[in-house]
Amino acid sequence: MSRVIVIGAGVGGLAAAARLSVKGHSVTIVEQADRVGGKLHTYRRAGFAFDTGPSLFTLPAVYRDLFLKTGKSLEESVDLQSVEPAFHYHFSDGSELLLPGADPAQCANAIAMCMGAQAGDQWREFMERAGEMWRITRQPFLQSPLNGFASLLPLANPKDIATIAPFTTLRKLATKTFTDPRLVTLVDRYATYTGSDPRKAPAVLATVPYIEQLFGVWHIGGGLGALADALEKRCAERGVDIQLNTSVNEILTDGNRVTGIRTDRGEVIPADIVVSNSDARLTYNKLLAHSTTKKPKVPGDPSLAGFVVLLGLRGRTPRIAHHNVWFPKNYNAEFDAIFGRNPEPVADPAIYVCSPDDPLMRPNANSEAWFILVNAPRHDSSGRDGVNWDAPGLAESYGQQILDLLAARGTDIRDRIEFMEIRTPADLERETRAPGGSIYGTSSNGVNAAFNRPANRSPIEGLFLVGGSSHPGGGLPLVGMGAEITADLIGRA
Repeated sequence: MSRVIVIGAGVGGLAAAARLSVKGHSVTIVEQADRVGGKLHTYRRAGFAFDTGPSLFTLPAVYRDLFLKTGKSLEESVDLQSVEPAFHYHFSDGSELLLPGADPAQCANAIAMCMGAQAGDQWREFMERAGEMWRITRQPFLQSPLNGFASLLPLANPKDIATIAPFTTLRKLATKTFTDPRLVTLVDRYATYTGSDPRKAPAVLATVPYIEQLFGVWHIGGGLGALADALEKRCAERGVDIQLNTSVNEILTDGNRVTGIRTDRGEVIPADIVVSNSDARLTYNKLLAHSTTKKPKVPGDPSLAGFVVLLGLRGRTPRIAHHNVWFPKNYNAEFDAIFGRNPEPVADPAIYVCSPDDPLMRPNANSEAWFILVNAPRHDSSGRDGVNWDAPGLAESYGQQILDLLAARGTDIRDRIEFMEIRTPADLERETRAPGGSIYGTSSNGVNAAFNRPANRSPIEGLFLVGGSSHPGGGLPLVGMGAEITADLIGRA
């Protein structure tokens, strides 16, 4: 029986711990916060509830597999609910698109009704290619260990390489496919699901809307934080020891092998295997700072961050959906502000609102809980490589600016606010130790980004990585896949 320590009780850490426990390992999770879940959390105040991290659950098959292989099914563990309609999009020209849930054909029909028959046909073409991309890449890349560009070797068919277009950006693929610029804008948004710039992110991210439309968009009754609670319960049932309020100061090594960890209280906990659910940069640059072992560099850009406004509202908003997006006139300006040489808060951002029609997430039927998210530059107290989100008055003034923009775009809720809370990238960094408040760890910007992402097996013997900053990437589905890859690499005790 191997002694395994998992650093961090985020979703990746919990999922890896549950899988390792059924393989016969003795598993301990060490978590610096007073709760599990990491970025996945449902915050409650005055009868309102807000999913302050992931607010969208897709590809539930990843977690169905996890729960079935470790005990009871996912459906027996959480209240899984399909979301219909899936999204309500508001474009800058005043047009609106209401996209259905799990039905690609109906989504194409909705686009045709909004933008014309040609747009609907082009969306079908786009989804067909995205489906082929998913078929080609799912097993050899997303569900297998990372091996650099060699991960593409199983794709021996030149036609497959041409389909995934590894040297083409998502933006370029969209502009080549669509004549209506609104569809280019819609596809651009899917790059932000990985914290990336669509002008630099790979075309294969077209699989993200394909997955949504084929496998559905889901909610968990009471909030997505219930998934973290269910994972915690599953780990406890499997005998995993979870130690909260315990920070790891150092991963201990002897030569090129891990030997355990040292906590902030000076306690040394021996281990045969360490699985780090911390950010890869933090793992290599800080937790291994005292190790003489040669540590890999983590290339690529950290992902974008997010500025969050939580609103408890009186009354109901006409035609509000579960997921809503108001697009700006100039989407390029948003990515320039975030990823440019002089990062700054986005003056006219895309505004996302999650407002679940869930009686467990509001105090009464005549109220709404709004989670507002806008993409933002990372936090940097010096202001050189990001924005100093702790600057006096900045968060409050920017939060008000977002509400004013919503009003200007036709949705004014300012006179219905019972309370308002703001969460900046600096707050996320403090809460979860995500560098700069990066939501997804590492972005997918650049041709090499996916292949340069830190591997689940580190060069240090006995050290493994899970979570959004390591392979295969961020977001609940990919983090769950990464946990399975890591558990399989470690194998049975």
